[in-house]
Amino acid sequence: MYIATVDYQSPDAKIKFTQSLKDSGFAVLINHPLDWSQIQAIYDEWLVFFRSEHKKNYLVSSHKKGGLFSTALSETAKGETKKDPKEFFHIFKTGVYPLEVSNNALCYYDQAHDLAKQLLGWIQQQSPVDVQQLYSEPLPNMIEGSESLLRILRYTPIASTQDYVRAAAHEDINLITILPAATAKGLQVKNKAGEWLDIPVEPNSLIINIGDMLQEASQGYYPSTTHRVIKHKNDVELERISMPFFLQPRPDVVLSKRYTAGQYHTERMQELKVIQDGKVLV
Repeated sequence: MYIATVDYQSPDAKIKFTQSLKDSGFAVLINHPLDWSQIQAIYDEWLVFFRSEHKKNYLVSSHKKGGLFSTALSETAKGETKKDPKEFFHIFKTGVYPLEVSNNALCYYDQAHDLAKQLLGWIQQQSPVDVQQLYSEPLPNMIEGSESLLRILRYTPIASTQDYVRAAAHEDINLITILPAATAKGLQVKNKAGEWLDIPVEPNSLIINIGDMLQEASQGYYPSTTHRVIKHKNDVELERISMPFFLQPRPDVVLSKRYTAGQYHTERMQELKVIQDGKVLV
């Protein structure tokens, strides 16, 4: 499995980028247009927020959009029985947002959303004609009018002298995910032989991966590859902050003859056991 590191400024960037996505489901972008100083500021201030008592004022509920998922409400990966040791805050454009942090994350949301439209445009252009014909509408249009999900995620420290899994093996649900390099290493991808490989992470880089919805819409041309996050016993970082941005299509978007995006999303949320009071918590 080869995951390409692609210079966003390169004339052949879109070709190398989409070829890597086709081959592995992942690609790494360097020299991209997102402001890394802003990303680092988000990491710094949200780590302080996660360590504070203020976070308890924003616990997620079925009556509001977004908020804090504590370690008790964390996801259970499909096929797993234990929740991942993490807590995270879900940010939407019209949802709950903490007063204790700046608007950096909201600004990043808009900038990353613009980049996502461009990257989906690259994927659209580089898809073979027969694959393009499978798309019910152009890929960049699918996220127009939708509320994509920005998740700020803290992997909590665990006292352990052994390797352990911070996020169990899973695939993402959405079209694509934009993930800035986290504050600690540990992201791995599973190849066809069942081996776990470290994803090459350049400083200040973005990791882009295919989600299940794009795999469904392309009938498998672009693979949604299994990945996980681990902590090796010798890693010095006890905590890990990351910020995946899950680009969601509108619920009415037709992915295939089997699913609309809304139907697919609800099914997967039920599998992840993020339901409260009979309602799906997104």
